[in-house]
Amino acid sequence: MKSSRRWSNIVKPVVAVSSLVALAGCAKDAPQDTWQPAGPNAKMIDDLQRPIFYIAGIVGVIVFAAVAWAVFRFRDRGQAMPEQTHGKPALEITLTVIPVLILIGVGIPTVGTIFDLAKTDDTEMTINVTGQQWWWEYDYPAVGDNAQVYGISEPIVTSGQLVIPEDTKVLLRVTSRDVIHSYWIPKLNGKKDSVPGRVHLLRMEGSEPGIYAGQCTEFCGLSHAYMRMEAVVLSKADYATWVANQLEPYTSPSADNALALEGEKLYLQQCARCHQVNGLLNPDGTPNVAAPDQYVVSGAAPNLTNLMTRNTFAGASWDLLTPECRDDVWNATSEEFGEKYLAGVSEDCLNQKDLREWLRNAPEKKPMYADPTKLADTGGKYRGMPALGLTEDQINALVAYLLELK
Repeated sequence: MKSSRRWSNIVKPVVAVSSLVALAGCAKDAPQDTWQPAGPNAKMIDDLQRPIFYIAGIVGVIVFAAVAWAVFRFRDRGQAMPEQTHGKPALEITLTVIPVLILIGVGIPTVGTIFDLAKTDDTEMTINVTGQQWWWEYDYPAVGDNAQVYGISEPIVTSGQLVIPEDTKVLLRVTSRDVIHSYWIPKLNGKKDSVPGRVHLLRMEGSEPGIYAGQCTEFCGLSHAYMRMEAVVLSKADYATWVANQLEPYTSPSADNALALEGEKLYLQQCARCHQVNGLLNPDGTPNVAAPDQYVVSGAAPNLTNLMTRNTFAGASWDLLTPECRDDVWNATSEEFGEKYLAGVSEDCLNQKDLREWLRNAPEKKPMYADPTKLADTGGKYRGMPALGLTEDQINALVAYLLELK
């Protein structure tokens, strides 16, 4: 009776852990699922990980079965010491050779895949990706194929969402302005660290229009968990439309939108010191040029030009779209996706709750300092967006203005 109870105590934890592992893999359409590749680079990784996973599973079952058998067969019943196997060369050599062969079988295709993923000489366009606490900046330079093939006649700078054409090998030049971050869109490719002072190359390609979620995977400070990213894959025709829209000249709100005009003035007073809006003019008619290096530790803040063409804000931590409108875009078919994404964020679909909370008190929503009162250590510069002390009327005006940035 006692031995059966002991056996039960061994089996139950094994069954529980196995069940949890099995259930963890049951989620369908998980945004960051490495088992659902959506591009050739991620497919290479998937083609490698599946057989290795199966081999590891078989080995794991054998090991667990052997351990369970040994525990049961040789449990203490007061018997004499069992025969020892030490000193039996045949057994020892066999138990050494088998793992070596398994590791060789795993190592050869792994090394080959790593070299294949590292190739960048076949890329067709270039995007600079810069990580900082706690958001990603995307810079589309107007050079080479970017300009000649994809119509990027002037540099495009955005944040939060990487936008690329489908079936196009994109070279990401990944770096950092402050600490080490790690860029990872699981459905499109593996991880790549962004390191200050270095440029790491990563090839990105999406096979089907849609949005693919990612996450910074290197602990980078207080709001590491809020440093997210999304890759948006558009058909080549829709991508051309996106580029043309990003390059359209800035226009102020119309005269009949008094609240948005008020918001534009307030933006110049409160926000334009750090956040660039290309084409925005100062009251004296000169171009407004943001100077975040004077106010922010990292020396940069997200460029808000055409903000409402994106689906997210604050380092892709929150959606600009309401849950209903977000689902409509995310769950669109590949044929419908481009049109729905390019529609941008309308007033009816704007996630007013989170955007207003952000404008009301950004550090409370996304912590930036362990102790926000200690700015002396940074020369008075902020780690991120400070609380501006806006009134509700001012927030109303800013929201009305931001809705015009399309």
